[in-house]
Amino acid sequence: MEDKNFLEEIIEEGLAANAGRPDAPYQSILTRFPPEPNGYLHIGHAKSICLNFGLAKKYGGATNLRFDDTNPVKEDTEYVESIQQDIRWLGFQWKDIHYASDYFDQLYEWAKELISRGLAYVDDQTQEEIRMNRGTVTEAGKNSPYRDRTPEENLDLFERMKNGEFADGSKVLRAKIDMAHPNMQFRDPIMYRILHADHHRTGTKWCIYPMYDYAHGQSDSIERITHSICTLEFDIHRPLYDWFIEQLGIFPSHQYEFARLNINYTVMSKRKLLQLVKEHYVSGWDDPRMPTICGFRRRGYTPESIRNFCEDIGVAKRDNIIDFVRLENSLRDHLNKVAPRRMAVLNPVKLVIDNYPEGETEFLDAVNNPENAADGCRRVPFGRELFIEREDFMEEAPKKYFRLTLGREVRLRYAYFVTAQRVEKDSEGNITCIHCTYDPATRGGDAPDGRKVKGTLHWVSAAHAIDAEVRMFDRLFATEAPDEAPEGKSFLDNLNPDSLRVLEGCKLEPSLKEACNTVNADGIEEPQRFQFERMGYFCTDRDSTPGHPVFNRSCSLKDSWAKINA
Repeated sequence: MEDKNFLEEIIEEGLAANAGRPDAPYQSILTRFPPEPNGYLHIGHAKSICLNFGLAKKYGGATNLRFDDTNPVKEDTEYVESIQQDIRWLGFQWKDIHYASDYFDQLYEWAKELISRGLAYVDDQTQEEIRMNRGTVTEAGKNSPYRDRTPEENLDLFERMKNGEFADGSKVLRAKIDMAHPNMQFRDPIMYRILHADHHRTGTKWCIYPMYDYAHGQSDSIERITHSICTLEFDIHRPLYDWFIEQLGIFPSHQYEFARLNINYTVMSKRKLLQLVKEHYVSGWDDPRMPTICGFRRRGYTPESIRNFCEDIGVAKRDNIIDFVRLENSLRDHLNKVAPRRMAVLNPVKLVIDNYPEGETEFLDAVNNPENAADGCRRVPFGRELFIEREDFMEEAPKKYFRLTLGREVRLRYAYFVTAQRVEKDSEGNITCIHCTYDPATRGGDAPDGRKVKGTLHWVSAAHAIDAEVRMFDRLFATEAPDEAPEGKSFLDNLNPDSLRVLEGCKLEPSLKEACNTVNADGIEEPQRFQFERMGYFCTDRDSTPGHPVFNRSCSLKDSWAKINA
């Protein structure tokens, strides 16, 4: 039997109860994804996207994209465009696109209706006075001295608020419910505030803007959203969501909550992410160390890996912390299947095969992806002079060191067995060249006499290598809970000083010369992704220029933090 999460059970129960009933509120489900366009989407939003769009698809429904654009001070069309791009990149398409601002006229009329019925009033108290008079969870709040204004007076003041007669913060419209209610959300919540600011869509038409708790449920109702799925912090807001809908007698949209995505070594606050960008701790919203969807895209993550990760962690009713390793493993699992293999030497030292013919070049078959035989092979040049990783050679090696050392035979990937004979050093004692001999009978990497070697090294032909810059990205924060900082410190004090290392002069096989970012069918720029053999998964970066390719490390081949945390 298929295991179902609690949201799937709710949906199936609702569809079954409504089936065949002409008076039923719905026969198919309609969800929505309602981001505020005040920043770029992050990995937490990806979970909500996958959930809302995924549930709708599973049950034959649809999903609307609606921008919660009720705060003109923080919102921008840049964010609107980036959000649409990220959703499409993840592999989803909305049914209709809406904005909360589409409904400003209707929300205003509904507010006047509540005022006329004595369920809302204009309050002249300051924000501080409202906060002080709200009470606590154990102490009732105090009624505003303006609470008993007549509906006529409130309607006049509210219209004058709309017409721009009053300054920002001088008045608000509040719902008239109960200042002693045990749920603090019911203590005369603010419905409208005054903001004289240009809106990215409505310009200066409005100078009053609805609050989230007033606008959200009614926007859902206008669109006839059947399942308004949001994160657990909105659980306490649900009764107020229902109260407005019931008082207005409109379509009964309903809210359901699930546990938000929390990942260690990461911050998800838009405010903090914006601070990282504005104060230049990162290069921008798409910095590959950022937990933004565009940052993951630039780092080489695939839509499939993120969708698989969201499916793997499931849907819960209780908040928990997900290990970042699970996200990386999802990427490794996918790239292992689809990423072409290439050879790249990131910290090169020259290796010369003294008994190999000078001036000769041969081409060897190299497997593009052992996980997919259909990807075939490529031809890689091989010659007398090569580059290998500096860490793959030790002049005096310990017993369990199985790579290259003097007098030891190792295999060069796809090529021959070689034995180190001597080294050259500079005036400071640094090794500049390793001299080897090779066995011509071992072409392809096997010895005809059956002898075995324990070490296999990757390499690049010195005569054909291309130079590249490689950016070694790691986790942006060094601590598991970067939000938890000692008194007097901030989350910025938990930044990882080694989150970026830039390697110049890396040597790559010539097949990578033409590698570059591409544009997909949706017009979205994407990197090309590769496995650099033995080194990890890497992708092209948009900073590449002709003659100066740049690659980003997406992740290592294995969890590089396992030993650190052991």
